[in-house]
Amino acid sequence: MKSLLLALLATATAVPATAQTATPAAPASAAAPRTPPKLIVAISVDQFSADLFAQYRNHFTDGMARLLTGVVFPSGYQSHAATETCPGHSTILTGMRPAHTGIIANNWLDQKVGRADKTVYCAEDERAGGDHEHYTPSDLHLKVPTLGDMMKRANPQSRVVAVAGKDRAAIMMGGHSTDQIWFWGGQKFISLAGRQEPAVVARANAAVVALLAKPQEALPLPGYCKTLSRPIAVGGQTLGTGRFERAAGDAKVFRASPALDGAVFALAAAMIEDMKLGRGPATDLIAVGASATDYVGHSLGTQGSEMCIQMAQLDESIGGFLAELDRTGIDYEVVLTADHGAHDMTERQQQRAMPMEQHVAPDTSATTIGAAIGRDLGIAGPVLLGPEGDVYLADSVPATKRAQVLAEAKKRFLAQPQVAAAFTRDELAATRMATTPPETWTLIERARASFDPERSGDLTVLLRPRVTTIKAPGPGYVETHGSPWDYDRRVPILFWRKGMAGFEQPLSVETVDIAPTLAATIGLKVSGLDGRCLDLDAGAGDTCPAG
Repeated sequence: MKSLLLALLATATAVPATAQTATPAAPASAAAPRTPPKLIVAISVDQFSADLFAQYRNHFTDGMARLLTGVVFPSGYQSHAATETCPGHSTILTGMRPAHTGIIANNWLDQKVGRADKTVYCAEDERAGGDHEHYTPSDLHLKVPTLGDMMKRANPQSRVVAVAGKDRAAIMMGGHSTDQIWFWGGQKFISLAGRQEPAVVARANAAVVALLAKPQEALPLPGYCKTLSRPIAVGGQTLGTGRFERAAGDAKVFRASPALDGAVFALAAAMIEDMKLGRGPATDLIAVGASATDYVGHSLGTQGSEMCIQMAQLDESIGGFLAELDRTGIDYEVVLTADHGAHDMTERQQQRAMPMEQHVAPDTSATTIGAAIGRDLGIAGPVLLGPEGDVYLADSVPATKRAQVLAEAKKRFLAQPQVAAAFTRDELAATRMATTPPETWTLIERARASFDPERSGDLTVLLRPRVTTIKAPGPGYVETHGSPWDYDRRVPILFWRKGMAGFEQPLSVETVDIAPTLAATIGLKVSGLDGRCLDLDAGAGDTCPAG
């Protein structure tokens, strides 16, 4: 995908873009660079689990290989239970867990919202009308500042940009005061309401529209991918051997392919060049959300030729992006992580030594269990409402019966063989935030890190390991995430900067540690965060502030 990135750059930046190889890291001393970088580059690869990272790290030869020469934390944790895209992205540059960011899930219920559809999307302004699928993107629900917000508060000359394949990725990493924020809107890159499209984005959009208008031939299959290229029947389709062929104009296939990441990195590089990020009087920040891995995982799984090709192309896209940054001569620092993990589709898992893998049973739902409670207790209308994980008592349940309904709901959920735990809001509110290593957290501690009393349900239900919330797979949806288990919680965290002496720390850290770590490298004082500063000095020195 480097060729795609460079082709789009040539159009978007209106400056010559020539193929370059990644600049190797300069010989490093034992000490980490002490001067603040001029540009922070925060990359989130959606659904890039620690397991995928481990599976492919020996095959990376380009951008990811370069990042592997820096400081590597292979066991980073999105430590909370609700391992979804919006909560995960809200932790990366805020230093705060979802319990404090307010982003408890991709969607939650608000029975008081003034529209028929009571489901609220994490990155919308429901006051603008519409519903949670036809919405106005907004940072309204993010309760805390991001690193970019803190930087601009300390020095208004800092500039903050966010570019992503999803609105929720750009918004949750960019924050409340972005200078530019652009995300994939289905046919082109779009922004928040009222934002004007600058010329650089117009050129990039024109390039992507032209690309979409052409068919995509099959992408090359690396030799190490051949053993993974095996057909599997799932959800009325055959997957496992695809190579991202695309008919002209097929935006849906484009989205779930390496081409989306190529376009995102191309636009990010173009914005850096056009805005001269990293060349002003203060440190700037750009957040880049590479979303294609998540779309590929959901629609095609993680263990076929498709994901193998995606990993190879992602490596090339990052390499091309970093080469463009090298060309500018900017002193930049990179962090790469993910919003959550995932594991492969149930059907292929069952074939590969995991016969206990299951789809969730229809009986394990708020609607079904609530209807049974209503019949037994003589309550008309809906009793329980809720998306996955969060269960809400309907406002129509009489006040005199709410405690009884909640107790009965907990008992009936726990009686389901696929349910691991069910916690009431009072139980979660009474639980202290964990301070131990994240892999040691109990289930209630993991759920507590996702609990916001203003938005969370009356009951939090957690499924057992290897039970997917997909009831029946179908086109575009064969695999998912969102559980409290480590295959969904563990993600890599990689830091790189020219001159940095690399090392690897296999013990666990958290994604909330990223913001205070980056803040320390630019001398920005932060306090009251859930995360801690990670010392990136390989020797006796310390990149974190004293005290």
